[in-house]
Amino acid sequence: MRRTLSRLARWIKALDSEIAGLLARITMQIEQTALALLEQYGVGADSAAVLLVTAGDNPDRLTNEAAFAALCGVSPVEMSSGKTSRRRLNRGGDRQANAALFRVVMTRLRDEPRTRAYLTRRTTEDRTKREIMRCLKRFLARDLFRIIHAALMPATPMITT
Repeated sequence: MRRTLSRLARWIKALDSEIAGLLARITMQIEQTALALLEQYGVGADSAAVLLVTAGDNPDRLTNEAAFAALCGVSPVEMSSGKTSRRRLNRGGDRQANAALFRVVMTRLRDEPRTRAYLTRRTTEDRTKREIMRCLKRFLARDLFRIIHAALMPATPMITT
C-alpha cells in the first residue's frame, strides 16, 4: 500500500507540473493573440482560450456581437405565454464558451463592485437570479466580442479586387 501511495504521489506531481507547463504555454499564446482579453476582470487563461477557440472555429459566424452571443449560447430568446412576456437564454451554441462566460460572471459577481451593484439593483426590480445572470452573460459577451474581433480579424486574409 505504501508503494502504491508513493507511486500515486509521484504521478500527481508529474501531472501537476505538466498542467503548469501547458497553462504557461496557453497563456503565452493568448498574450500574443489577445492580451486585452486577459486584462479583463475575471477572465483567466482557460476562459480566454475557450472563447478564442470558439471564435476561431467559426470566423464566418463572427459578423457582429449578437452573432457571437448566439454562438456562445447567451443570446436572448423570446419566451412568452399568454400575458407573460419574458426572455430566456438560447439553448444552442457552444456549451464550453457558455461555461467560460458563466465562470467570468461568477467571478465578477463575487468580487467586482460594478457587477455586485448591478445584481443588487436588478434584484430590487424583482428580477430572478436566472434573469440577472442572462443579462450579465449577454453584457459580457458584448464586451469580449469587441476584443476578440479586434484580435482575430487582422489574422484573416483580406480579399481585394
